Formats: sequence, structure tokens, C-alpha cells
Amino acid sequence: MIRQTFALAALSAGLFTTAHAEMESDFHESEIIQKIAFGSCSDPRKGRSPMFEAVLKENPDVFVFLGDNIYGDTEDMELLKKKWSELGDLEDFQKLRESTTVLATWDDHDYGVNDGGKTYKKRKESQQIFLDFFKDADDSPRRKREGVYGSYTFGTPGKTVQILLLDTRYFRDVLPGAKGPKAKGTVGWYKPTEDASLTLLGETQWKWLEEQLQVPADIRIIGSSIQVLAHEKGMENWGNVPHERKRLFELLKKHNANHTFAISGDVHFAELSKRDLDGYPFFDLTSSGLTNTQKGWAAATNSYRIGDSHPVQNAGLIEIDWANKSLELSIINKDGEKILHHPLKFSEMEFK
Repeated sequence: MIRQTFALAALSAGLFTTAHAEMESDFHESEIIQKIAFGSCSDPRKGRSPMFEAVLKENPDVFVFLGDNIYGDTEDMELLKKKWSELGDLEDFQKLRESTTVLATWDDHDYGVNDGGKTYKKRKESQQIFLDFFKDADDSPRRKREGVYGSYTFGTPGKTVQILLLDTRYFRDVLPGAKGPKAKGTVGWYKPTEDASLTLLGETQWKWLEEQLQVPADIRIIGSSIQVLAHEKGMENWGNVPHERKRLFELLKKHNANHTFAISGDVHFAELSKRDLDGYPFFDLTSSGLTNTQKGWAAATNSYRIGDSHPVQNAGLIEIDWANKSLELSIINKDGEKILHHPLKFSEMEFK
């Protein structure tokens, strides 16, 4: 079982060819992984969540917190630390941390302000508290730059997984449409911006992401706190900055990023979305929330949805079958039942 320690950019494992020697993940662990669980929207004030127990029974190699890992919403850093400690004090969280590798990025509520971006006054202080809680080493790349984005590579050639965790908060510009009445048929206030100068990731993170898409990987997972494909709800999502989403898709095509898909959270229900990118099937598996659910939000339109939405406590699951070159995208409920599952062959996830 992999634990929460990494060799920083461990090129000695032989993962990288000479041609790609300059392209490295922030962290590398040579052990091969087969099962990745993830989730978002966890409120420790609600006490013990049955989802942590359900995840523990799956015995994942890696668990990814995708954001709203607590509900901080404050500029009082002592209070923010206290709210993080409430998650840390949960027995099942402690068991999870002890039994598997825990990775994390943030969304607005654990960043510190609802729907927040780069105007949040305490973003630097919040970043340090976040990295302290998730035990990033003193020499971690995430300690040396703004934002909490990071890349993690597991495995050896032929069985390599790269997990890219994005930061959709630290650099995000103020987006239009956050005030006023909701549009008919939506559950939020946001609308796509026509201002192509507005950014979600910021130029530094974009440069990093393009480099990371060139790191050799047999499976690549893009972790976004907000949904990448679903865009019709009026909630926060990549569709509110269509030029940024287009840029992401163009990078995937430019670097022939086969076997790449997204995972996301934020919306308090689970669903699977799929969009055709000139023949490439790009999936976004959304899992939310570990404690918080919202039936009304799940009823909103998503023209990219496959199957049903699931407004129940849930967690995401990615199971890799290296021998048969296939994987399965799933959602489990509090009883550990798979309420959504979608099998995929590697050969189906290739740019033409």
C-alpha cells in the first residue's frame, strides 16, 4: 500500500525517456496503482460521514480530495485552522490518511470564501494552512509557488498514472453574472463571459499544465474542483470561461493526451459527462458530496450527461485493469453500492 510520502521528481525510477527528461511531475512514486477514490464537499461539523467508511472498504491506493473539503469561509486564519482540525479529528479521516495516499486541491469554501477567486485577501495565508494540513514537505513544489496545484505520477512505464490537481481559485478573475436573478431553468447565477482576458487558472498555471501534459503517462487524470463539461446549471464551471475551456481542449489535442479524463466536484450530486473532441471521447466524472447533497441541483440540465444524476452522499472510484488495458469509472453510495459505472477500454480513449 502506498503511503503519503513521495520522492520529489524521482527520475531515477526510469519513468522518463531522454526526450522527455525535462518534463517531470512534481512528485513520483514508483509503486503501481490500480484503484483511485475521490470526493468533495465534506462538512466535518456534520460529524462522522458514512462515505469515509465506504471508501475505506474499497481499500484504494490513492484518495483525492477535490475541494470544499471543509466549509471554512472566513478571513480569520485561526478560525480556518480550527475548521481544518475538525476534519483532522474525525476518526475515519485519520484511518483514511493512515491507510492510503491522500492528495488534495481546494475549492471556494476551503479556500476561504464562497465563489472566491484572486481577490480573497487571505489567499497566501490560506495556502500555507492548507499545505500544513495535508502535510506537504518543506521542499514540496507547492510550498515554493502561488496556488496549490500539483502533479503526481505513480507506477512504471506501461503502468503509469499521472494525476493533475488544478487550482481553480487562487488566480481566478471575478466572473460576470454572480448577482441578480437566476436565468430560467438554472440553479445558479453565472453565465459564460465574452471577455477573453478573464482567467480561471492564470498564465503560470497554464504554462505548468502544458508542460505536465507532455510527461509520459499511460493514464492521465485531471482533477478540477468545478465541473469541466457541464455548463448549463448557472453554477461555477469551466463553461463560464469558454476561452479557458477551449484552451484546455486544444492542449489535449496538441499533445495527443490519450487516455485522459477529468474528475470534479462542487455540485452536491454525482454524474458522468462526456463530450466529443473531434473524435476523442472526453469524460468528466463528478463526485459530490461526501456529506452535502442537493436534489434540486441534480435536476438541472446537463446535455453532456450520461445516464442519471445521483443526489446522494457519494464518492468516485477509478479502477484500472492493466492486464486488459481497461478501466471503470464509478460512483459508490454510503452502502458501498455502485450506483453509476462506466467501463472503458484504453483503445477507446485515443485521439485520431
